Amino acid sequence: MSDLLRKRDQLKERMLELDRALVDPKVLCDAREMRRLGRERNHATAILSAMAEFDVASRNLAELEALLHAGDDPDLVTLAREEIDGARERAVNAETALRQQLVPRDPNDTKSAIVEIRAGTGGEEAALFARDIYRMYARYAEGKGFRLDLMSSSTTELGGVKEIVLLLEGEDAYGTMKYESGVHRVQRVPETEAQGRIHTSAISVAVLPEAEEVDVEVAEKDLKIDVFRSSGPGGQSVNTTDSAVRVTHLPTGLVVQCQDERSQLKNKNKAMTILRSRLLDRMRQEREQAQAAARRGMVSTGDRSAKIRTYNFPQSRVTDHRIGLTVYNLPGVLEGDLDPLIGPLRLADNEARLSGEA
Repeated sequence: MSDLLRKRDQLKERMLELDRALVDPKVLCDAREMRRLGRERNHATAILSAMAEFDVASRNLAELEALLHAGDDPDLVTLAREEIDGARERAVNAETALRQQLVPRDPNDTKSAIVEIRAGTGGEEAALFARDIYRMYARYAEGKGFRLDLMSSSTTELGGVKEIVLLLEGEDAYGTMKYESGVHRVQRVPETEAQGRIHTSAISVAVLPEAEEVDVEVAEKDLKIDVFRSSGPGGQSVNTTDSAVRVTHLPTGLVVQCQDERSQLKNKNKAMTILRSRLLDRMRQEREQAQAAARRGMVSTGDRSAKIRTYNFPQSRVTDHRIGLTVYNLPGVLEGDLDPLIGPLRLADNEARLSGEA
């Protein structure tokens, strides 16, 4: 308890510092610093709120336990016995919530997220499933209040998705969506299958924190930029001007292509946003080699054997293999109800961090 009191006093002192900084004329002229300090203040406020709730719940439980063991007034003992189970549950929940708030945060969690979806094994059925996952994320983002910007897409003649790249803008977008990185497997009768046999297909999802220009410097001399006419399914021309842009980062060989906008400048800006985010992710991988190995094996090929989650249509179930969680609400999940999956994943991750396992 003394550690919590000390932490609370430190947070209150930091809050006063942040309040002073947020009205400093130099900070007011720096939008990026304003956002950073604002996020830190919001996080500190959330921790102090969780501490207050834990304090109230703990005091209430202690009072009921004292009444229960005092035995002086039978009516009070009866009342304490009736309320103590609920008080214990509230105290446990308050402690869990506080522990989650005290987990050291990844500074990238507050950033917007680049979400890349690619069809893997399964041919056209994998592309159709990639389309379904895109719709799932779009609806989830809408429910969370994230703004979705379509950065790049490549579709099939049947309406499937070969590859699609999204930008989800909003507070904690990356911190929420990062648990979606990996291979997603589907078991169902394909729309293209006439004989009603269940097939297994897979897609890969990669979630990257959006990189700002200050995070990654890209020199013009390191870029090769090509422009061409955009095309749709089957190769037909979509635009009569050279608006599509392909950006190649020469030192790394990374290539980004955008053609969804009619403006060449807009396509170039989107391509640069994706490129910077991929370069930032590459830098993070180099710093965290152990995690990088796991991530590359998880998302690079889209092979169905390297799965993190299975969507089984015949049984209407979704299983996340990382924490052994199964929910029997496949239609709801595909409509964007992802919190029953992402919530436990975030909880397990935070618990592992607290115990020193992550």
